[in-house]
Amino acid sequence: MDVAPRSDTPAVPSVGDAGAARRPFNLLRWYAWVSLAIIVSVAVGLGLISSRFIIDESVERDALLTAQFIQSIADAEVRHVAIPNVRSMGELLDPRTDQAMPDVDPDARRKARGEFLDHIAHLPDVLLANIYAPDRTVIWSSNPALTGKMIESDDDLERAFEYKMRVSASYHDIDDARTEQKFVTPPQQLFIENYIPLFDADAERVTAMVEIYKEPHDLIVRIEHGLMLIWMAIAVGAGLVYGGLYWIMRRASKVMAVQQKRLISNETYVALGEMSSAVAHSLRNPLASIRSSAELAQVFDEGPAQKNINEIISQVDRMSHWVRQLLQSLRPLNDDAVPVDLPQALQESLQAFAAPLQRAGVSLELKPLPAVRVLGQPALLGQIFHSLIANALESMEQGGELRVEVVRKDRRNLVLRVSDTGKGMTEQQQRMAFQPFFTTKQGGLGVGLVLVKRIMERFGGSVRLSSYKGRGTRVSLSFRVVRE
Repeated sequence: MDVAPRSDTPAVPSVGDAGAARRPFNLLRWYAWVSLAIIVSVAVGLGLISSRFIIDESVERDALLTAQFIQSIADAEVRHVAIPNVRSMGELLDPRTDQAMPDVDPDARRKARGEFLDHIAHLPDVLLANIYAPDRTVIWSSNPALTGKMIESDDDLERAFEYKMRVSASYHDIDDARTEQKFVTPPQQLFIENYIPLFDADAERVTAMVEIYKEPHDLIVRIEHGLMLIWMAIAVGAGLVYGGLYWIMRRASKVMAVQQKRLISNETYVALGEMSSAVAHSLRNPLASIRSSAELAQVFDEGPAQKNINEIISQVDRMSHWVRQLLQSLRPLNDDAVPVDLPQALQESLQAFAAPLQRAGVSLELKPLPAVRVLGQPALLGQIFHSLIANALESMEQGGELRVEVVRKDRRNLVLRVSDTGKGMTEQQQRMAFQPFFTTKQGGLGVGLVLVKRIMERFGGSVRLSSYKGRGTRVSLSFRVVRE
């Protein structure tokens, strides 16, 4: 093989070379990162929405229970001191209106108010309790420093008075700008603020507003447990979705790569076939004329030229064989698969090579073959065995051993191994073994293994080759088994 002279001058990459060296678009890598970003974003969004929902629902439920409890206490204390039904606890809480209610016994009013406030002060998990009059003045607080102060610019308080409804909110940090958040015992984690309106006896006018700050430890533990389960479920679900989609995409990417490779290979074979057909048909007539002329000269000339004439005929036959082999290797494989008796096809090929094997001093070791039929074509399977046995025979010029055995069989596949003890191949030769027109044989065309690979893949099988320099070659053929 001619080798171009090597230049010591370093090549300067051009703009075109830089563009050609650019890495090709990798669909699987882009899908992996984009899908990961989308799935993580959706998972985080769902987690935040679910977490907010759990917290809001838990806070709302706790606020409802607290409001029901306080209103029940208020009604019970009014009945307990036998105050007429024309008055409610909301009307009795403001000491500034004691003189305006001559119909209520002062002692009974003070007793009912005192017991109600004592219940409020000893509610479980309470951080701070305030009671507001309609003018937004704190008429009582568990923090005495707040009693008597007027609270302004409190939106939740204004909303509770205006709409005569219970209002609740949750916080994680103390807002120093809010005057009423003056805790005797500061909260450690999440704390809840509840505004609970108390009405007059006709339930038409808000006469007092109870504000409760709570840090419910049991509720916080349940919320944290629920949030942990939510985030774990989302993480596991997102991982499974990503893993499943990535696996599907990876399989699809492999299938696409194989199909693309086959498409390129088919296009290459079509182009080579068209070119080879044109060349072969152009060569056949001249070769036939050369051979006829050589045979004619051989008949009339018995002198020293006989040796050269024989060489001409031999080389013409050799070129004709190449032409036939080339056309055969590049023709389309459109035959439908049919069940083929594998042991019979193998035995016929081995019998055809019995004499050449014996002349070359090659011993045959044929392991017992199971009675099985595989998908293929009898002629094409014979061509596979012909190519492999011929290659093995040519690699064992000094004799050796040819072994044929079944190494694996199941309900779907059968693997047949053909191995020899010839000269073997290097790693580079192995990588190029199935490339068209690559050969290590003197005078070979390099299409035998290519045809073997095409035939095996045409019928749903595969071929693998392993070889060691000086130790021989093993070719494994994987056939699809016909189910009986």
